[in-house]
Amino acid sequence: MTYVARPYSHDPSSSSYGLEAAEALGVEPARVFKTLVIDVGGEGSAKLCVAVVPVSGSLDLKAAAAAFGAKKAAMADRAAAERRTGYVLGGISPLGQRQPSPTAIDESALEHESILVSGGRRGFDIELSPADLVRLTHASVARLRST
Repeated sequence: MTYVARPYSHDPSSSSYGLEAAEALGVEPARVFKTLVIDVGGEGSAKLCVAVVPVSGSLDLKAAAAAFGAKKAAMADRAAAERRTGYVLGGISPLGQRQPSPTAIDESALEHESILVSGGRRGFDIELSPADLVRLTHASVARLRST
């Protein structure tokens, strides 16, 4: 596996960490992916999963639920996401999480030779092949973004 560390100067006032990364690194937003923690557990029982989608789009919660074999999905509580992953919001990486979760990656990742994901803190991305990300996270690949 090969990867490239891609640090950049993070602006704390930025409202979109992923789009900030794309601009700072000179990469098209379709190649920069955000890591979102979702809850597919339903009524009263949390089951956290990870959805990795391009920053140029939005997560389709219904599609994400289907990818994990659930009836519905919701964004996980911020504190629960940070506790589960060991990362702060805006710096959550699909790699090296404190407690790994079932992961799905949007199929559009496979259209690129390499993609960028958070390296575990704001201002630091990792560029790697989508196949390596799938292998390292034991992820499934599905359509997760809204059209």
